[in-house]
Parts: sequence; structure tokens; C-alpha cells
Amino acid sequence: MRPDPRPRSHPTYLAFLVHRISGLLLALFLPLHFWALSRAISGEAALEGFLRWADQPLVKASETLLVVLLAAHLAGGLRVLALEFLGWRSSQKTMVAASAGVALASGLLFLFHAG
Repeated sequence: MRPDPRPRSHPTYLAFLVHRISGLLLALFLPLHFWALSRAISGEAALEGFLRWADQPLVKASETLLVVLLAAHLAGGLRVLALEFLGWRSSQKTMVAASAGVALASGLLFLFHAG
């Protein structure tokens, strides 16, 4: 069997990109997360102000996106682990679709639960 002449159009390449980009975005989010945690240490007034700010619709939408990023990175990481331990399988496209489904379902569950 000949290799795919367009490897970047393969679903597993897209899964690779989603995994790497979600990891990068989560790493960029980390300082903001630590800053938010510092509001709790700074006192009740600082925490209350932050919580009021965090109750805005745009922030709520960002939280949902964050959950999707976390789920996408987790599901993609599990797919990579399966690839490492089980080897290349013909079901890689199915694993990519399952990873995407888990990420989107997690985001929807969070959105409906948070609302």
C-alpha cells in the first residue's frame, strides 16, 4: 500500500494539530488560572470581585471553551497512548472521531450543567 500523498489532509494529522494547539492554549491559560487562585488568597473582597467579573456571559462561554480544550487534549492524549501501546491500527480514524466526540460532549455537558 502506498503512503498517502497528502498526509496533512489525513484526520490523524488534524487530531495531532488539535492536541498540540489545545496543549499550547492550556499552557497559556495557566498563569491566568494561578492569578484567579491568588484572588482567593488576597482576601474575600478580591475574590468576590473576581467572581462577579467571572459571571459575565463571555467569561462563561470561555469556560466552556476551556472545558472543550481540556477534553480535546485528554482524549487526544489517550489516543496517542493507545497508538504507542497498541501500534498503528486501521481504526485510527475512528479513534480520532471518538476523541472529537468526547471533547464536544464534555463541552456540551458543562454548558448545560453550568447554565
